[in-house]
Amino acid sequence: MSTGEELIAVFDAAGNVVGAAPRAEVYARSLWHGSAGVILRSGDGRRVYVHRRADDKLVMPGLWDCVAGGVVDPGETPPETAARELAEELGVRGVPLRLLLAAAWESGPGPGLGGPEGLRCHLFGYEAFSDGPVRHQASEVAEGGWMTTAELAALLADPARPFAPDSRILAEHFLGTL
Repeated sequence: MSTGEELIAVFDAAGNVVGAAPRAEVYARSLWHGSAGVILRSGDGRRVYVHRRADDKLVMPGLWDCVAGGVVDPGETPPETAARELAEELGVRGVPLRLLLAAAWESGPGPGLGGPEGLRCHLFGYEAFSDGPVRHQASEVAEGGWMTTAELAALLADPARPFAPDSRILAEHFLGTL
């Protein structure tokens, strides 16, 4: 699990890196930051790897997700972040990444969603293809497995299984491109 003291890149509203600050400060003050993540698809493209976030994560604990991702570190590019997070969270390395979406996102306030104004983030979403093996990082992933795109769409529509809101943006964009 990440600590609040870890430095992360701080962005401005236009998406330019303007410095770095501790993660806890970025979240508490609702500072713009960047995150990058990867939707992992099976080699044939028919399935997506879906997981439930660890219950003790600092942000959005226990929610369902289909993105291996995290914040952009100081001096790191979004593609470097995406590749690092895919390797750390799911153990998948050395696969090409394709950009799907770059968008600004604001969550608004809520439990596990940063400071009084919520989270403010520039999202960089990618896709990659691999049949694994997938190896979870226990501090990030509670459980996971492959789903068809139809099963992912059903999960996104199921209010009993809450989905990470930033990853929902990428997932819905991804499903809309199929």
